[in-house]
Amino acid sequence: MSLHLEAKQGEIAEVVLMPGDPYRVRYIAENYLTDAFCYNSVRGAFGYTGTYKNNKVSIQSSGIGMPSMDLYSYELLNDYGAKKLIRIGTCGSYQPQVKLRDVILAMSTSTDSSMNIYRLNGFFAPCADFKLLSKAYAIAEENGITAHCGNVISSDAFYGADPDDWKKWANFNVLGVEMEACALYSRAAQFGAQALAMMTVTDCFTDGARMNTEDREKSLNEMITLGLETAIAE
Repeated sequence: MSLHLEAKQGEIAEVVLMPGDPYRVRYIAENYLTDAFCYNSVRGAFGYTGTYKNNKVSIQSSGIGMPSMDLYSYELLNDYGAKKLIRIGTCGSYQPQVKLRDVILAMSTSTDSSMNIYRLNGFFAPCADFKLLSKAYAIAEENGITAHCGNVISSDAFYGADPDDWKKWANFNVLGVEMEACALYSRAAQFGAQALAMMTVTDCFTDGARMNTEDREKSLNEMITLGLETAIAE
């Protein structure tokens, strides 16, 4: 056990997919994994382990925001020996060519958070594991999923003070905004682990488009499969 996960040693796989939503964790476990069991329900942050195509895989909720992702990724890496962490979440697009239902593969992360400045007394530029990134992009192409690789911003605030702040980041070719990747990549770097954040675009800042319920469900299923296939790829 760790402070926030009640799993016994050996119950969590070395490969962990990390949605933010705990109910999405349960959905993936029930619909994609074989012989899945729940190893954690502390604070409602569900965690399940099962098999996908004969590979042991765990699904762990990260919660919302960098402090929550930082907490769970640290305990997975430090206390349970996880080696590969893949965030599967949602994001907003800052670029007109990045459309609804597209997937962003975060090559690197900018942030408005001071978390790494506090830790390192300087600026740290966290990035994805190249092998995971290249595998995910190739799998996306093979399956007709439109994927964009580039920089994203991990923001501390979902509702900002200035509704036009996003344009500053867009002018520097930041692809979109989410809230967890920077913390994930930073912890993975600390522990020498592999990490990748992939996000389905559910909102577009350039034209105000938002995904409806039916499209959201279908697109997230595509990303879930992409995440699982990337996780087990040799």
